[in-house]
Amino acid sequence: MAALTADRMTPSREGHLFSGPLAAGTIAYLGALMVLGASGYVEPATTATGKKGLGRAVEHVDNSTGAAGAVNVTVERGVFCFANNGSVTRAHIGGSAYAVDDQTVAPDDGTSTRSAVGTIRDVDASGVWVEF
Repeated sequence: MAALTADRMTPSREGHLFSGPLAAGTIAYLGALMVLGASGYVEPATTATGKKGLGRAVEHVDNSTGAAGAVNVTVERGVFCFANNGSVTRAHIGGSAYAVDDQTVAPDDGTSTRSAVGTIRDVDASGVWVEF
């Protein structure tokens, strides 16, 4: 596409909520850590590589018997508290959070088995605060 030669009303949308097609055979639980899989579908986080952190599910969506993309799930970006796998400390603040499952994060890639999903912003008694 060529560079602009006139004013353009560029479309926009809010950046904290978005909807995406849910992967086949999955359930997005309200509050789950959600990722984008290699196939381009949204799915609950698991210990796996090649995933991209999206945020947390703001609704329960069941696609356990559906095809990929049969339903959409709404995901929210922001800073959310997830469970600590037991090894995240305050020294990890500012570093990457790696998905263990759809509610747990770790401070490392687990010997190249986990995907980085966000940035650790705080660690407290509630858990690990991750920014997406």
